[in-house]
Amino acid sequence: MSDNAVYITDISAFLPNPPVTNDQMERILGQVGNRTSRARRLVLRANGIRSRHYAIDPETLAHNYSNADMTAKAIDAITNPQWTLDELNCLSCGTSIPDQLMPNHAVMVQGQLKLRRCEVIATSGVCLSGITALKYAYMGVLSGVHQNAIATGSDLSSASMKADNFSHEIEANVDNLEKQPELAFEKDFLRWMLSDGAGAMLLRNQPASQGLSLRINWLDIISYAGEVESCMYAGAVKNEDGTLTGWQSFSPQQCAENSIMAVKQDVKLLNDNIIEYTVKKPLLELQDKYSLKPDSIDWFVPHYSSAFFRKKLLAGLKSVDFDIPMSRWFTNLATKGNTGAASIYIMLEELFRSGKLKAGQNILCYIPESGRFSTSFLHLTVV
Repeated sequence: MSDNAVYITDISAFLPNPPVTNDQMERILGQVGNRTSRARRLVLRANGIRSRHYAIDPETLAHNYSNADMTAKAIDAITNPQWTLDELNCLSCGTSIPDQLMPNHAVMVQGQLKLRRCEVIATSGVCLSGITALKYAYMGVLSGVHQNAIATGSDLSSASMKADNFSHEIEANVDNLEKQPELAFEKDFLRWMLSDGAGAMLLRNQPASQGLSLRINWLDIISYAGEVESCMYAGAVKNEDGTLTGWQSFSPQQCAENSIMAVKQDVKLLNDNIIEYTVKKPLLELQDKYSLKPDSIDWFVPHYSSAFFRKKLLAGLKSVDFDIPMSRWFTNLATKGNTGAASIYIMLEELFRSGKLKAGQNILCYIPESGRFSTSFLHLTVV
């Protein structure tokens, strides 16, 4: 590890519009087909989410923020009396689904803020795209190439979950409506799981002169894509052999009638592999690599998509002798929802401002991704 140090000196979050309760969700997102979703209550009972935010005007039901808008709002909320955006060296932005294919998400955010010239990079992926953006910013400051950087994570999941996106699929299958008058579970499941939000972190080569900072001790990202097939995907069809056929192989009509651009998840594959490949395998390696001990962790900040996985995660930790009691866990999934690439930012922002952190405490963050099973662990110390 380098003798240089990198500090997170501020964290901000932006959650669009008022919170949306479970009973309000289907009105905001829209009903698909000729009856309400049978999956909704089942999924919500399991995931433990009570409220979330959508970038959708609750009155007009039109989107009133883009992904770039939300990210810019989060960056605008960064505060530091000894620093301004004009001094920014590097902007690193991660998101699962940007507003457009090109230009990339980060330059759109830079344009939105009218920032002066600086290095700008966008990272892609699913939930890990926010942490890969942080890794790039961290390495830039750690190496001495930059004195400061801003990293962001954001997702506008509602853009692909509104009922209008599935109308062509329902109409194309009108003959089957009596048998299956709704979406397949792999698509409907995620409509009740994902929500919108953005977060930003300011990284500097020195701690803040006042208040708390978080020193980044290490940040590891591990992919197991060579061992497991795709699990969460969008803009593709999954074949029987586990391979994907991308959207460019289909006509616009086929894309619409099969909701090919929708986010989908192989739920069985998820349940069978998520703990093995994002908890057990990597933690065995990291315990050895960093002499990591569970007793040294004061706060465990896990990004899990559903309360359904909470006990499974604890069992996974215990299976590799890394038992962290739930009394030391911090999550806001129930009130902020699963915001994908933004989740770790939104959780850390709330913890950062909670008054619970004390100098010298260690924080371990866990960010899994089921796209093709990758994981990240981030180790921080409060200073």
